[in-house]
Amino acid sequence: MNTRETDFWNERSGPRIAPEHFNNIVATAADLAIILDITGKVRSVVVNPLNPTLGRLDHWANRDIREFLAEDSLSKLEAQLEAHKGGAADPVDAIEVNHFDNVNWEFPIRYTLHRTGQEGVILMLGRDLRPVAELQHRLVKAQLALEKDYETHRDFETRYRVIMEAVRDPFALVDVNTGRIIDLNSAAAQVLGGNQDSLSGGAFTQEFEGRRRGEFIEALSNGASVSGAGPVSAETKRGGKSVVIHPTLFRAAGDRVLLCRIETAESAEFIAEDLALTLSGLYRDGADAMVFTDSHGQIRYANDAFLSLCDAGALSDVRGKSFGDFMARGSVDLKVLTDNAARTGKMRVYSTRLESTFGTQVSVEVSATHLAGTTSPGFAFVLRDTSRLEVVRESGGMPPVPGVSDEAMHNVMDLVGSAPLKDIVAATTDVVEKMCIETAVELTDNNRVAAAEMLGLSRQSLYVKLRKYGLLHKDADS
Repeated sequence: MNTRETDFWNERSGPRIAPEHFNNIVATAADLAIILDITGKVRSVVVNPLNPTLGRLDHWANRDIREFLAEDSLSKLEAQLEAHKGGAADPVDAIEVNHFDNVNWEFPIRYTLHRTGQEGVILMLGRDLRPVAELQHRLVKAQLALEKDYETHRDFETRYRVIMEAVRDPFALVDVNTGRIIDLNSAAAQVLGGNQDSLSGGAFTQEFEGRRRGEFIEALSNGASVSGAGPVSAETKRGGKSVVIHPTLFRAAGDRVLLCRIETAESAEFIAEDLALTLSGLYRDGADAMVFTDSHGQIRYANDAFLSLCDAGALSDVRGKSFGDFMARGSVDLKVLTDNAARTGKMRVYSTRLESTFGTQVSVEVSATHLAGTTSPGFAFVLRDTSRLEVVRESGGMPPVPGVSDEAMHNVMDLVGSAPLKDIVAATTDVVEKMCIETAVELTDNNRVAAAEMLGLSRQSLYVKLRKYGLLHKDADS
């Protein structure tokens, strides 16, 4: 080794660099190099040719650098210049400033200031901070987006928890692949006979008697499909409760999950569903005719028994028609039924005649119910054919007229032997006539026009008979 050779950087006079190469070295060592005097005047500007985004800055020469600095950067430069004026030793701390040029073009630069050996002359080597600023900006945006997603996640998590605990139905989320409980609410934990912490993460199949994991999960998956078998019946292992599981299959993050709604045999919804099925069977297969109308008496639904009673071929033949069209007295019968049902909630028995689509009439007894608590208010009518009862009554002789009081019948019977038969029959007719008028007035809620139509009398004739039997002011007195 040649010990006489000296290290390039350790020469006392400094590295020997040719002057023609010095500018290139400085220009490529930094993105921006500025020769600045102690007053802030720019003597020379060199831009790194490898960073063309800064453009040409030759117009900065022989001008005050303060003209190209943002207001918040002036104090940083002044501090550095004052330090150099005071003879501070190198190195001086780096400063980060914002330049602006051409009105709205801004770019941040980090400068280190160095003495040049000439009195009052400073070399500023700058590094372009725009890539760093852009990266910081992207990081800030990513952080804000992450925080926003986190807040959204917390919001949905809170809503999910509140809904799960607020619903009365027991719910459990089950992973189809593993068969384990992902989550469940307190109602489900109570039905299964445990607590939420111990049940969460456990095998869903183990909570039921005599169930194998693969078979049970497959049955739930099939029940959740559109053409599946529907709910799955099971018995809990801890409490021995009979339950019905209603599964719903969905995907979450690519994994298949079963939402299982658990019903016990004692639950109100289970009873309501069973009752609904029972009532549906009664409506469909019952012997009595049933009709549902809207609040104006237009038929919405009618069972087969009613269609058979009025000789209609299908529901479409009667749907949309007024129920009064099938009554012998038409709108009078319908008004009596609906007015009384709307006033008291129901009308137990009303005797009339039902007229079929072909004009034949059948004696019926009708009961009416006002359905005011449903989403579509209306009326429900149940009709029973009483024509056979009339035949039985006629074959057994004519009984006393229904509704005639015992006192009135005894008064008529006392006339036997003391009055001719013609007078007895006239007295009996008066008793029956008075009873019919009272019934019509009561059924129509003292609507004299409707009562006259029901009795087949003119309005004037009805007033004459009301006056005859002392019924004209009966309602006013009562």
